[in-house]
Amino acid sequence: MSRFTISNFNLKTLTDNSYKAIDEGAYDSEEYGFRGHDSISIKKAILSCPHAPLIIEIKFSSPSRGRIINSTEVNVIELASFIVESGASGLSVLTQPHLFNGSINYLATIRQTVNVPLLMKDITVSEIQIDAAKRIGADCVLLIKTIFDQDLAEGSIEKFAEYAYKKGLQVILEVHSEREFEEVLKFKQQQTNLIGINNRDLNNLMTDIYTTQRLLKKHDKGKNIIISESGISQPKEIQSLKKSGADAFLIGTSIMESHDIVSKVRELYLSL
Repeated sequence: MSRFTISNFNLKTLTDNSYKAIDEGAYDSEEYGFRGHDSISIKKAILSCPHAPLIIEIKFSSPSRGRIINSTEVNVIELASFIVESGASGLSVLTQPHLFNGSINYLATIRQTVNVPLLMKDITVSEIQIDAAKRIGADCVLLIKTIFDQDLAEGSIEKFAEYAYKKGLQVILEVHSEREFEEVLKFKQQQTNLIGINNRDLNNLMTDIYTTQRLLKKHDKGKNIIISESGISQPKEIQSLKKSGADAFLIGTSIMESHDIVSKVRELYLSL
């Protein structure tokens, strides 16, 4: 898989690949028996965690890093189990086949093995993907605000969130800018929203871990649960983000690239 650079990447690249995956039937399988799955609350998992609430991301490739791990050499069941046993409060599983080398099969397989909340991590542009999330046993979906603000999805973020809630799924509303954060703080669909602050700008793939701190310094998060996403690799970063008001931490690349994933998860988990 080729690695994108700032000069040849933009947000539409991500959404175009989602529509391509939908057209190819990547989310159409009916073979999974999880429609009756009782969703596991990611909110409760975060709030009840005695140490650092980590949502560890199982990802094999990304636009910014290219291939991270050869998926054919990984037993996803063992990987997920080891990560959970090391302290993860939840797992984020990439299901986007293009650019991320993900699959709904990975999440459905992991669902049979672990009893923690599972986030279906995808570039969500259609309710078809939310339907798939329910079928494969996900507990939560991601909605990226800038995608909806740029009219790159098949409806509004409010409509998609409501559709997910009606299916019993929780929703992480992802923001990057101050304007996006201000607008999401006004959402009243849930008493407590899950808000992901992405330290990576999806328009150019640049990462600035202080994005979370800047937004929380300027705005009162209220009762919302804040998840800091991207660029986190050290205990001191988790400690600093926690002091700024972050409640949980979504970490992918630094874990997947570690030579000892179990030890790395444990180190970050015990940082608080």
